[in-house]
Amino acid sequence: MGTGRLTGRRDQEATVPEASTAAGSAGGSPAGSSPRSLAEALRARDDEALAALLRARPDLLGPVPGDVTQLAGRAGTRASVVRALDRLDRFALQTAEALAVAPDPCPYPVLEGLLTGGEDERARAALPDALATLRDQALVWGDEDRVRLLRTARELLAPSASRPSPTGLGPTVAEATSGMSPTRVQEIVATVGLPATHDPVSAVAALTGLFTDPQRMSALLDEAPAEAHQVLGRLVWGPPYGEVTPNPTPPVRWLRDRGLLLPASARIVVLPREVALHLRGGLAHRDTAPVAPAVPAHREHRPQLVDANAAGQALAALATVEELVKSWEHAGPPVLRAGGLSVRDLKRAAALLDTTEAQAAFWVELAYTAGLLAGDGEADERYAPTPAFDRWVELPPAERWSHLAAAWLPATRTAPLVGEQDAKGRTLSALGPELDRSAAPEVRRRVLELLGDLPEGGSPDPQALLERLAWERPVRGASDLRARLARWVLEESEVLGVTGRGALSGPGRALLEHRDPAPLLAPLLPEPVDHVLLQADLTAVAPGPLRRPLGDTLAVLADVESKGGATVYRFTPGSVRRALDAGHAAADLHAFLKEHSRTPVPQPLAYLIDDVARRHGHLRVGAASSYLRCDDDAMLGEILADKRSAALGLRRLAPTVLAAQAEPTVLLEGLRAMGYAPAAESRTGDVLVARADAHRTPVRSAPVPVPEGPPVPDRALLAAAVRAIRAGDLAATAVRKEPATASAAGVPGELPRTSAAETLATVQAAALTGSAVWIGYVNAEGAASQRVIAPVRVEGGFVTGYDHTADEVRTYALHRITGVAELADDQV
Repeated sequence: MGTGRLTGRRDQEATVPEASTAAGSAGGSPAGSSPRSLAEALRARDDEALAALLRARPDLLGPVPGDVTQLAGRAGTRASVVRALDRLDRFALQTAEALAVAPDPCPYPVLEGLLTGGEDERARAALPDALATLRDQALVWGDEDRVRLLRTARELLAPSASRPSPTGLGPTVAEATSGMSPTRVQEIVATVGLPATHDPVSAVAALTGLFTDPQRMSALLDEAPAEAHQVLGRLVWGPPYGEVTPNPTPPVRWLRDRGLLLPASARIVVLPREVALHLRGGLAHRDTAPVAPAVPAHREHRPQLVDANAAGQALAALATVEELVKSWEHAGPPVLRAGGLSVRDLKRAAALLDTTEAQAAFWVELAYTAGLLAGDGEADERYAPTPAFDRWVELPPAERWSHLAAAWLPATRTAPLVGEQDAKGRTLSALGPELDRSAAPEVRRRVLELLGDLPEGGSPDPQALLERLAWERPVRGASDLRARLARWVLEESEVLGVTGRGALSGPGRALLEHRDPAPLLAPLLPEPVDHVLLQADLTAVAPGPLRRPLGDTLAVLADVESKGGATVYRFTPGSVRRALDAGHAAADLHAFLKEHSRTPVPQPLAYLIDDVARRHGHLRVGAASSYLRCDDDAMLGEILADKRSAALGLRRLAPTVLAAQAEPTVLLEGLRAMGYAPAAESRTGDVLVARADAHRTPVRSAPVPVPEGPPVPDRALLAAAVRAIRAGDLAATAVRKEPATASAAGVPGELPRTSAAETLATVQAAALTGSAVWIGYVNAEGAASQRVIAPVRVEGGFVTGYDHTADEVRTYALHRITGVAELADDQV
């Protein structure tokens, strides 16, 4: 017996309440008539359509619904519906808004009239697709004669006194007159020339009939004073509410007496929906947007020029990130108590990189997102490079850029928020915990997709791009955030080198298409050079990116003076001393410069190195708190006599030794500020060498993006979820024989309770006859389910059989079967 022969009766027995149901199926009901419930409509969908719903609304999978009825109920919860509405494009949302003010159910021609006014051909052509989107999202169900908007969505979109409708329409005549006295309603009916009725319900119906009759309504308005038309004109497109005085003007009194304005409170009147629709020509919206705004190419550049420009930006980005992270190797900035980087340290980073604080925040966040820097986890926590940074700097430039770009694209951390305030008035700091925005990855990818749709080398008008994004996600609040994110994406992608001159580059296109951009970027980058040009003014010019050993050594020996296509380094006494502190001897420095310079070593530079080396290490600093020793007694006397040394607390211990109250690091800095070149020494008297890679954090993982709602399920999960829902639905809707005993009957629609003896007898009989039975089962975790099984063996307290709902052979413990029933004869 196959599962295809098992049918159900729940479709006839139960419907899901409208408040907990959503849209219909891709097709009609099994019988070809309009589905009477969302569960019935969803049950008629094929597996592919059901999977599409779960993919579009992944929150419905937490946890996987037990059957279609549970799926329909979950699809109608308020939080889920709000999330679904937020992801509609403008015209699909306008369609839902029109349904919210239409009759329920709404015939398709009525909906078409609300959106087109009988004249808008573009809206008429786009309506079927918009309605299909709402059906696919389970927000609309029913056939074209009875289109029904989910009641939860109707409650969210329909107009009310506290929540205006995006359509600008007000309440219906029936809703606006619900609190009026019957006498007042009859007075309005008499004033407009309608016959009196016996009850207020029929009076309201007669008034509604008048307002929805175009000919009679036109005749009534023809009698209105000109000033009354002006009043209606101010209310017709919303908001429909207006304030009146206790003694209103004659035009307002004329409208109020005829029900064209109805009281909403003592001093507020409202324009009834039927009147507004007549004045609008039947339109629910003043302006509809059935077609997405185009994003044309605003400027066109040669693709080679775009790629060259992007490659230059990429190379600059690599240098910037490397310089930033290396500057935090020895004494990185402290981590704030609440997390993040202080404003002072951000300013220092901006000064180091010669850029703005906003740009510095971007580079700091990018390095953090890529896992190149993190907190060191010490008691006095500071930011420092991670071990991953050492591996990253050894990669070829194209692969290093690929790593940065791959970290940037899905990141939820949003650097431009730095400096703004959160909901509690606290300033957001770089590397702080409040910078994640879940919408950032989607907006970032969508902006790049729109750029990728343009011809190669084409760049868009930013305003056209923002208008397109606003059409795709028009919900206020979400739309504003997306617009800000889009502007930031355009800026960040340019400085990172994903785009060049506003157009998507070749490596950027590869990144967007989930391909490795490194092979495309590598030919665009200049080859690293192994030489510099030394000049007589104590500078060195690097005519391109330097190879790793040369660049690392030169960065210690000299300070960067200017960046660009050629980097200029300047040699100073401080930079030479830094190289000596790192363990380089004067002879090593002379040999290094001679080897890597295409020009002779200038005499001033050679003199500078020799002069600093001559004085370097002549003084020795140790811990006493600290001490200072020197073989030159006269020099120590000179230091003691210098007034600038008073703060160091120096006193002579021996002809060649001074003791200091200051710590060794403070003493070193103080002596250097006085113009000396002391060297630190160890407890054994050896000179301490300051290594460039002295401090690294423990192994750290890059921050994980914060997803926006549940993650989109993959195909395997969707297929498993659909199978589980179908299996549960099969068991829940299988037609069963009525139990023979009243004690086993239970409540209709629920699992019958059978004794252990009855359960054993029934499954044994089914195993002998080869028939299927319906069971209720509670597993070891306490989860209850309903199954349709065909027993083949019953022994040792277990029943083994083919499970039709799971489509496989399974074994069940008899003591966990709560009840059993035979299937109806037509199910076998």
